[in-house]
Amino acid sequence: MKMDHDAVLALFDDRMRRGARSGGTHARVELVGDVVREVGEGWAAVIWSGLDETTADAAIAEQVRHFEGLGQEFEWKLYAHDRPGDLAVRLLAAGFEPEPQETLMVAEIADLPTDVELPEGIALVPVTDPAGVDLMTRVHDGAFGTDGSALRTQLLARLAADPESFTAFVAMAGDRPVCASRMEFHEGTGFASLWGGGTVPEWRGRGIYRALVAVRTRLAAERGYRYLQVDASDQSSPILRRLGFVPLTTTTPYLLRP
Repeated sequence: MKMDHDAVLALFDDRMRRGARSGGTHARVELVGDVVREVGEGWAAVIWSGLDETTADAAIAEQVRHFEGLGQEFEWKLYAHDRPGDLAVRLLAAGFEPEPQETLMVAEIADLPTDVELPEGIALVPVTDPAGVDLMTRVHDGAFGTDGSALRTQLLARLAADPESFTAFVAMAGDRPVCASRMEFHEGTGFASLWGGGTVPEWRGRGIYRALVAVRTRLAAERGYRYLQVDASDQSSPILRRLGFVPLTTTTPYLLRP
């Protein structure tokens, strides 16, 4: 059955943004006026807002004051259909800096492949301890060329306090980690989400990323989830399209650093 894009996007907005729930011990959701923000270990984000031309500037200023008072960096996760239509311009005027745009992609889990096909010499290892988190961090640094220390801190805290809220895998070529990714379980929403999928350059194009999607799809199906959601980069979105994901809208993180 063909996906009703508008209906699924409305469901995503309702359950994953406006109606987001606190994520166990690793994150809390706060409703402040017409803004929903999520605050975790060393990170924070505005994930939904119900604003218009008369309320947007005051709401933005309130969030800026709050997080500057904490000395904490945060992001305003802006979706293309958010209102008012000039919200991006208002965020820029308030000092936010845009990160690269991503595509919100969703698939029904029942329509996705679950066969895990790996190239010769590659093994998938679940991340269950600090050593596994270190391997994930090494992949992050090699795949994205950025410092993964903040991600490492977050994942270690999650592993210690709330390990059932996510799952993660590392693809190993012998003793070298070459690809890694995780999946978040959003209880009561019907959605699980894929994050952090990255492959070091010399191992790209061999099907490892697809295999990691398949193994996570299988686990999400076993836990009764209906949808998989990804904020896809330009690099991963063509692969996800071929697997059966459909684009619903775009999203851009706007960062404010104290």
